[in-house]
Amino acid sequence: MFIDTHVHLNADQYEEDLQEVIDRALEANVKKMVVIGFDRITIERAMKLVEEYSFIYAVVGWHPVDAIDCTEEDLRWIEELAAHEKVVGIGEMGLDYHWDKSPKDIQQEVFRKQIRLAQKVKLPIIIHNRDATEDVIRILQEEEAYLTGGIMHCFGGSVETAKQCIDMNFMISLGGPVTFKNAKKPKEVAAEIPLEYLLIETDAPYLAPHPHRGKRNEPALVPLVAEEIARLKGISIEEVAEATTKNAERFFNLAK
Repeated sequence: MFIDTHVHLNADQYEEDLQEVIDRALEANVKKMVVIGFDRITIERAMKLVEEYSFIYAVVGWHPVDAIDCTEEDLRWIEELAAHEKVVGIGEMGLDYHWDKSPKDIQQEVFRKQIRLAQKVKLPIIIHNRDATEDVIRILQEEEAYLTGGIMHCFGGSVETAKQCIDMNFMISLGGPVTFKNAKKPKEVAAEIPLEYLLIETDAPYLAPHPHRGKRNEPALVPLVAEEIARLKGISIEEVAEATTKNAERFFNLAK
């Protein structure tokens, strides 16, 4: 059994065939999925999905690229939704210095506010980091993010950075890029970080694993991520599946 710990089934890309995508995931033994809402529209869709499907859970928060659009009212709404029994985390939040829609200072402010919100509602945080590792680590440390713990989503950093995050009570989640031929850092992380700190995800519809790279991703492909981790560690895919499933169930408290 596999758990896709980060998927956007609420994306427009699944508008035409969502049920077929979900059916394929179940056939591939992906038995639970965590859908990420990161703005008004995607959060509303995520909440609808958790009501419709017993095996789908939600994470709600505000994406750093759109931080400039985040209001105090939005944050109050996220806090209210956090009381729902199937909301299992706050995010994805963090910093994205690749796109320049939201100024860095606004991104950092919204990031800090969401960490504090998560501490208030006692839920873990899911971190988006693009080209901003130093500032992400610094803010997590300054805001005592270890109190909630969290996930470094689709981790692309070094083994050293991964260990820094683990020391702050964070899990390391690997997605499609670990299967890419030239993805040196994710492969090193997969090989060196102990299984007890690893999760698997798709980030679908983005970042489809090899040999589907460049196509629309979906949860049914998360076993390919597990397969590559198994290869890099020299263990069976069953071991990776069992460990990452236990990790996800414990982390998100899904074994209800």
